[in-house]
Amino acid sequence: MSSNKRIMKEYSEVQNDPPPGCTIRLPKEDDMLVWDVIMAGPPDSIYSGGNFHIQIVLPKEYPFKPPVLNFKTKIYHPNVSNDERGAMCLGMLKAESWKPPNKIADVLKLVRAVLAAPQPDDAVETGIAEQFKNDKKAFDKVASDWVAKYAK
Repeated sequence: MSSNKRIMKEYSEVQNDPPPGCTIRLPKEDDMLVWDVIMAGPPDSIYSGGNFHIQIVLPKEYPFKPPVLNFKTKIYHPNVSNDERGAMCLGMLKAESWKPPNKIADVLKLVRAVLAAPQPDDAVETGIAEQFKNDKKAFDKVASDWVAKYAK
């Protein structure tokens, strides 16, 4: 199956049965390689009530190379870079860990799980990870302020 057919099939699947808390659309109808995701903050998490814009860019070699995922909504999280890229550190998305059977829906489920349960030991933002581990109350305050400021 060509990657384009695979991408179209996956896109159709997420339209018919979206991952929990996700709305997915194409910013440009004629470009299947860029997906816009709006992900609701997981219930019972500090991100609950927020909506986060995530952009997924599929390489031309997909599914043999992993997609690139960036948070377009600022988020205070140890596993998301605190810059304009908003890159998320996910083991599954590392080139050496990615497997062609993986699907975007699985990636999004994992992203939501990491939002609900940050992984400070696999952090891209070490300062935020230290705060998460050592001063959870202060972390929660900043994270919820950012949700109110950027994700509402």
